[in-house]
Amino acid sequence: MASKIIEIKNIKKEYIMGSQLIAALKDVSLSIDKGEYVALMGPSGSGKSTLMNILGCLDSPTSGTYSLNNIEVAKMTDDELARVRNKEIGFIFQTFNLLPRLTSLENVALPMVYAGMSSKDRTARAEQVMEMVGLKDRMTHKPNELSGGQRQRVAIARALVNNPSIILADEPTGNLDTKTSYEIMAIMEEISAQGNTVIIVTHEEDIAKHARRIIRLRDGLIETDIANIPVKASADLLNFETR
Repeated sequence: MASKIIEIKNIKKEYIMGSQLIAALKDVSLSIDKGEYVALMGPSGSGKSTLMNILGCLDSPTSGTYSLNNIEVAKMTDDELARVRNKEIGFIFQTFNLLPRLTSLENVALPMVYAGMSSKDRTARAEQVMEMVGLKDRMTHKPNELSGGQRQRVAIARALVNNPSIILADEPTGNLDTKTSYEIMAIMEEISAQGNTVIIVTHEEDIAKHARRIIRLRDGLIETDIANIPVKASADLLNFETR
């Protein structure tokens, strides 16, 4: 029986904007098993990005409970939350969020600096993950010397470098052309195939169809939550090494 890695119950998130109370999430409950590949879908304003921020421990709900690996997030100290964000969750963003003055290798190694790993171990692991995503020959390049697809591969490598429990990808193909998008989705499929829990936030139907479960949000509520037969990306899957 699969074990739950994420369980949220009756999550609400409200913001005050001027004199208005905005309910971004109204009453959301869901669980995600270890190793699932899930797409969170919905139009702008549906609450999917708010939900992703809560799942990634980047934001706190107004009410409700969130258990991550059977530990209630609300009861974690600031230090524990920081460790979870760095070690347990790998983030991939639409805008890549790479530091422009660092090389690709240095960007990938950054989470390990915060984890306290030695310089030698950081370099060895960063090189290994860069090779996994097909960028062995781009380690010394800075972000402005890379294509959009290559920058997203660097971001994926950085997300993987600490062997996280969960990969959270927010519109990972939003700034990429169709061919490059399929290459990135092929990498995401391979990450999932290795047993990682992958959660993709997207508004694009063709991207969501790569996941094995599609959760649609509308107006701060879960509209549908259905199993999906995933579409395989047309690009050849990269040969990731088993970690």
